[in-house]
Amino acid sequence: MNVIRSYKFRLYPNKLQENEMQAHIFLSKNLWNDGLEFAKQLYADYQRFPSRQAYQEISKNSGLHSQVAQNVFIRLALAIRAKIRRKNAGLKGGFPRFKSIDRLKSLHYPQLGFSPREKKLKVSPFGEINIKKHREVEGTIKTLTLKREASGKWFAVLTVKTEATPLQKNDGNPVGIDLGLINFAVLSDGTTIKNPRHLRKYEERLKKNQQDLSFKKKVSRNRKKAKKRLAVLHEKVRNTRKDFLHKLSRQLVHSHSLLALEDLASQEMAERNYGKSINDAGWSEFIGMLSCKAESAGSRVILVNPKNTSKECNDCGTLVSKTLWERHHDCPSCGLSMDRDLNAAINILNRATAGIAGSNACEDEALVSSMKQEAHGFSRG
Repeated sequence: MNVIRSYKFRLYPNKLQENEMQAHIFLSKNLWNDGLEFAKQLYADYQRFPSRQAYQEISKNSGLHSQVAQNVFIRLALAIRAKIRRKNAGLKGGFPRFKSIDRLKSLHYPQLGFSPREKKLKVSPFGEINIKKHREVEGTIKTLTLKREASGKWFAVLTVKTEATPLQKNDGNPVGIDLGLINFAVLSDGTTIKNPRHLRKYEERLKKNQQDLSFKKKVSRNRKKAKKRLAVLHEKVRNTRKDFLHKLSRQLVHSHSLLALEDLASQEMAERNYGKSINDAGWSEFIGMLSCKAESAGSRVILVNPKNTSKECNDCGTLVSKTLWERHHDCPSCGLSMDRDLNAAINILNRATAGIAGSNACEDEALVSSMKQEAHGFSRG
């Protein structure tokens, strides 16, 4: 069985190569805008959108590598089709927009035009670019994307096809994970993982850099410098968050045979309340990392219905209403008293192992029961 993986490496182009790559980004932006204008005009005149052959005619003599030029219109056609599908389904969604130079950041080579070397990456027409290969690429390389970040750094994203690795045997205990904001996560075995609050550490510096940017005159060199300083700081926050999530997810999938979490609509939650804190925690990104790493580690990730996980008593099932500020669970029926997040984590694990919410998790109830008693041991008086 073949799987698709991607590798991201830092590029160090010289000044001439960087200027050429930036020029090709500019040409790609113009090509996208020309294609979008053509599509809109054709629809206004004939109520239809351009065919792929019509797009290919426009892409000729664009100054770009043929594969890159064709891919620009492939992405445009897909964006238009996605808009049509949303409209037919009665969903909201805007039409593709004209792009500025800041909104188009990559050059995509879907088949040809590149050749990896030991410490170089040969790309047509930029020549050999210095690359930092921090790990070996395993598999057959299929595509290349040259990506420019807002900080000015360039990266190469290589997509490869490789055979799936044999599943490892994982004898770790199953665990329920309750994600939160006061603590990043509380596990059903009593482990508490603190919330590092990456954004808060840099909030004052971000605020100052944003103010500096707003005071600069538009289309000036000082504004470009201020914009880059702000982008570099945002990139630092993003990288520290990813580093934390990668390390934590790797540790969990190798320590536990089953990971149960709530199926949270984090985007909708962020739009209602505490959006900055929820986005800073990176719940969705963390769940995605767990899911990607679990298979190779011999582990499984189960998402359960989050309804009443904090209210329900994990011992007797009684629903105990709590405000958001009540951080302790006290059951009037059975007398169970414990941290509300620990109670929720145990409920999440119970739902995953009992098949609630359509789960197909393991049925090792004896192991779960023993873990539950262990958690109760330090929670009861």
